Amino acid sequence: MTSPTTELELEISGMTCASCAHRIERKLNKLEGVSASVNYATEKASVSHAPEVDVETLLATVEAAGYSATLPQPPRKERDAETGQTGRVERGEVELEALRQRLVVSALLSLPVIVLAMVPAWQFTHWQWASLTLAAPVVVWGAWPFHRAAWTNLRHGAATMDTLVSMGVLAAFGWSLYALFLGSAGEPGMTHAFELTIERGDPSMNVYLEVAAGVTTFLLLGRWFEKRAKRRSGAALRALLELGAKDVRVVRGGVEVTVPVEELRVGDEFVVLPGEKVATDGVVVDGTSAIDTSTVTGESVPREVGPGAEVVGATVNAHGRLLVRATRVGADTQLAQMARLVEEAQSGKAEVQRLADRVSGVFVPAVLLLAAGTLGWWLGTDAGVGPAFTAAVAVLIVACPCALGLATPTALLVGTGRGAQMGILIKGPEVLESTRRVDTVLLDKTGTVTTGVMSLVDVVPADGVEAAHLQRLAAAVEAGSEHPIARAVVEATPQRPVASGIAALPGLGARGVVDGTEVTVGRPSLFETVPPEVADAVAAAQAQGRTPVVAGWEGVARGVLVVSDTLKPSAVEGVQQLRRLGLTPMLVTGDNEGAARAVAAEVGIDEVVAGVLPAGKVDVVTRLQSEGRVVAMVGDGVNDAPALAQADLGLAMGAGTDVAIEASDLTLVRDDLAAAADAVRLSRRTLATIRGNLFWAFAYNVAALPLAAAGLLNPMLAGAAMAFSSVFVVTNSLRLRRFR
Repeated sequence: MTSPTTELELEISGMTCASCAHRIERKLNKLEGVSASVNYATEKASVSHAPEVDVETLLATVEAAGYSATLPQPPRKERDAETGQTGRVERGEVELEALRQRLVVSALLSLPVIVLAMVPAWQFTHWQWASLTLAAPVVVWGAWPFHRAAWTNLRHGAATMDTLVSMGVLAAFGWSLYALFLGSAGEPGMTHAFELTIERGDPSMNVYLEVAAGVTTFLLLGRWFEKRAKRRSGAALRALLELGAKDVRVVRGGVEVTVPVEELRVGDEFVVLPGEKVATDGVVVDGTSAIDTSTVTGESVPREVGPGAEVVGATVNAHGRLLVRATRVGADTQLAQMARLVEEAQSGKAEVQRLADRVSGVFVPAVLLLAAGTLGWWLGTDAGVGPAFTAAVAVLIVACPCALGLATPTALLVGTGRGAQMGILIKGPEVLESTRRVDTVLLDKTGTVTTGVMSLVDVVPADGVEAAHLQRLAAAVEAGSEHPIARAVVEATPQRPVASGIAALPGLGARGVVDGTEVTVGRPSLFETVPPEVADAVAAAQAQGRTPVVAGWEGVARGVLVVSDTLKPSAVEGVQQLRRLGLTPMLVTGDNEGAARAVAAEVGIDEVVAGVLPAGKVDVVTRLQSEGRVVAMVGDGVNDAPALAQADLGLAMGAGTDVAIEASDLTLVRDDLAAAADAVRLSRRTLATIRGNLFWAFAYNVAALPLAAAGLLNPMLAGAAMAFSSVFVVTNSLRLRRFR
C-alpha cells in the first residue's frame, strides 16, 4: 500500500533561464518520495511529496541549488498616499519595475558608447576613456543580475545561461581594460572602425566596450520584454481570480450587514442588488432576475432565475433584488475550481517541453566547450588573438537557450488563459497532445445534445376538437402532478382553468373535473374509444422516441399531446463544427433506439449506440480504441464518468456533475456543444504554437552558432539576435490571445 502524498506549490525566485528550472527540478526529484515539476514561465514548482519529507527540506534543497523558494504569499497591500485606498502589489510587478529601471539607466549610458564605436568620424581625442567611464556602470551594475547568478551557479558547480552572458560581458570588458592600460588603445587620438564581423586589426589597439555595454543592454531589454510578456500571458488567470465580489450584504438577525466575502459561510443568506456580483455559489431564496453569466461561462445571453434556481459566484445580477443562500464558499466555489484547474494546467509540461528541458540542461556546458574550441581554432590559424577572442565571445553570447525555455510555458499560459475566458478549462498540457490525434467523438444524448428537460413539442387533436382547448383541459388536470411530463404540459400552458377532484392513476395518468366535465389524461388504455387519427399520432410519436400523452373525456380519446426532450440550440452547429475538424461524431445513450435515432437524425449524426448502461459506454470506447481509433467522449452525468476517464480525451459539459468534471480532461463551463469544437480548436492551436516556438528556438541556435564560430557575427549583434529570439517566441505565443 502506497503512502499518501501531499501536493504543494512553491514560488521560486532567482531563475533566469530554462536550465535554471531544469536544475532545480533535478535537485528536488533526487529527494526520496518527491516528484517535482518546475515551470520557468510561471516561476513556480509543483511538488508532490511523501509525509516524511517536510516543507523545510524542500525549501532548503532549492536554496542549496542557488535559488530561493517560498510558499505562495497573498499579494501585499499598499495604501495610496493621495486616495487613501489600499491596492494589491504582486512580487512580479515589483521585479518588473526594478528591471525596467536597470534597463533605462543601462540604455542611456550604452547609447553614446555604441554610437562612438560605430562612427569613427565622431571619435574625438580621449573618446575611449569617455566610453570606459560610461560603460563601466553598465558592465558592473547593469549586468549585476547576470554576474550574481553566474557566481551562485559556479559555487554550486553549475553553468547556466547567465554563465555565458557574464563570461562574454566580462571578457569583452576585461580585454578593453587590458588594451587601454597595458596596450596602445589608451593613447590620445586612437580610432578604430566598426566591423559587423570580427576583423579589427592590431588586438592591443582594440576596445570592446560597446560589446560589453551593448550586449548587457540588449539582454536586459530582452529579459524585460520576456518578463512583461509573461505577466501579460498570465493575465487571464489573474483576471479570473479577481472576478469575485469583495464585499457581501449578509442578512443576520433580519438586518443586512456588509462584511468581507471571506467571512461568508455555507448556509448564510445574502442580498444581491441590481448590477452587483453574486458573492458565492448559492440557491435563490427570494426574488426573480436575469443573471449575466458571461464572465464565468462565456454565454452572452442572461439567464432568468427565481426561487430554487442555482447561481454561480462572480456572475452579475442584471435587474431585481435577490436573496441567495450560500451553498459553496471559498475554495469550493465554481470560480475557485476553475482558477485551480487553469493554474494546474499552466504549471504542467507537455511532452515536447520535456525534450527542450533535457536539451537546455546539457546545452550550456556544450557551448562552453564550443567557445573554447573556437578560441583554440582561431589561434591555430594565426589569425591573431583579437579575432580569436571576439569569435569566442560571440559564441558565448549567441548561444543562450532562453527561447527554448519559453517556447512551451508561454504558449500554455496564453492558451489556457484564453480558454478560461471562453469557458474552456484545459486540465493539463498532455491534453493538448491528445486533441491532435483524436478522430472520433462520442456524444452522450441527455444533457449534452439535448437539454435534458421535457417540453411540449406538439398537440394533435382528433377531428372536430380544437387544439388549444384540448391543451388547456389537459394542463388543468396535470397541474396537480410533479411528474416531468406533466410539468412540461403545465409550463407550456400558462392560461388554463382550475380542475377539481384530481385523482392520480398510478402508472397510467390522472383524472379531474374541469368546467363540469370529467377529463382523463394519460395512456391510450384509459379510453374506451381511440379514434384512428389519435392512434396514428400515438404511433408516430413513439416511433420518433417521443412521449405521447392522450387526453379526452366521456371515455373517448380527443387528442394527443407530444412531450419530448428538446435539442440544445447549439447542437446542430456543434456537430457540424466537430465534423469540420475531421472528427466522426457518434451518439451513445442509455435511451431507447427510437429516441436516439430521432435525435441523431435531427443533428446529423449517422452512428448511434442506444440502450447502453454506464459500463456499456466504456465498452464502446474500448472497442473503438481496439479498432485503432483515438476517441473523445463528451458527457455531463455521473453515468458518463467511467467513459470520460477511459476515453483518450474526456470533455465534461459545465452543467454536469462534479464526478463527470473530475473524470474529464477538458471542462466546458458553457453548457453548449459548440464549446466542445472550440475546445478542440483552441487546444490544437496552442499545441501548434508550442511546436512552432520550439522549431524557431532550435533553428535559431543551430543557425547562429556556426555563424558566430566562423567569425561572421560581431558579439554585440549576437547579443541583439539572442534577445530577439526570446521576444519572438513570447510574441508568437501572445497571438493566442486573439483566438475566437
